[in-house]
Amino acid sequence: MTSQPTTARPVSRLRPAGARPSVRTWIVGARPKTLPVTAAPIAVGTGVAASLGPVSFWRSVLTVLFALGFVLGTNFFNDYSDGVRGVDEGRVGPTRLVASGQAAPRWVFRSGVVLYGVGGVSGVVLGATVSWWLLALAVVCALGGWYYTGGRRPYGYRGLGDLGIFLFHGVIAVCATVFIQCGEIPATAVPASLPVGLLSVALLTTNNLRDLPTDAAGGKITVAVRLGDRRTRVYYTATVVAAFASAAALLPVRPWAWLVVGALPFAVLPVARVVRGARGRDLIPVLEHTCLLLLVFGALLTAGVAL
Repeated sequence: MTSQPTTARPVSRLRPAGARPSVRTWIVGARPKTLPVTAAPIAVGTGVAASLGPVSFWRSVLTVLFALGFVLGTNFFNDYSDGVRGVDEGRVGPTRLVASGQAAPRWVFRSGVVLYGVGGVSGVVLGATVSWWLLALAVVCALGGWYYTGGRRPYGYRGLGDLGIFLFHGVIAVCATVFIQCGEIPATAVPASLPVGLLSVALLTTNNLRDLPTDAAGGKITVAVRLGDRRTRVYYTATVVAAFASAAALLPVRPWAWLVVGALPFAVLPVARVVRGARGRDLIPVLEHTCLLLLVFGALLTAGVAL
């Protein structure tokens, strides 16, 4: 594991070194409200695999453990890295453990290590039973998660976070899930992954739009910081529209993919609030509704590709 970066700004209000954070604190750090970005690609990938043959239950369980280990671990590493750099100071979004002082940085870092261990062990078992190439995937996921906001040159601070989310929570997650079940990546896997990746980017964009002032002040150059407020709102809307449009690419081979139109009502509220200029805490419901949109869209797309 990469060594811990040097603290850029002192973190205030930290818990005493010997204090043990509660279970609730751990849940806050895990960010359960963003779990649709894990559930949706696994569900869609499983749906693609189900259209080709039987789905293995134990492989599905290992896939979930693999994904949760790296996704939740990355959430803790993100909390740690942003916290010690001072980027989360004064943020208006959901609580971050290091910045709020609810947990010491070392505890948050260790939580990430433990969760990466869960993902790594699952990857080893999958490698031994499915394909050793999955070990390479585990390494890529670990490095991609850590260097999102960790290390000396985190790519999430250089406007590349959206690309990382699109790949890891879209293309890679869906295709890897199919590969674990089938031992191959069929032609339908990549187009099925595109709308999931796009909605994951939309989810990240709601965060970045809300945190635009503090990110800019803290030197975290996200896509939202590069685009500015007005163009970021256009960008968010475009990713949602593109997600529905890209699902149309599946219609020639998976006609039931049209089911995703059932998710359109769930897109109305978040898009409307973003377009109307919601800011700060008013964007928290947008985040929640974008999570719900991703979950519903993923469920409908799963059914569409499986039928």
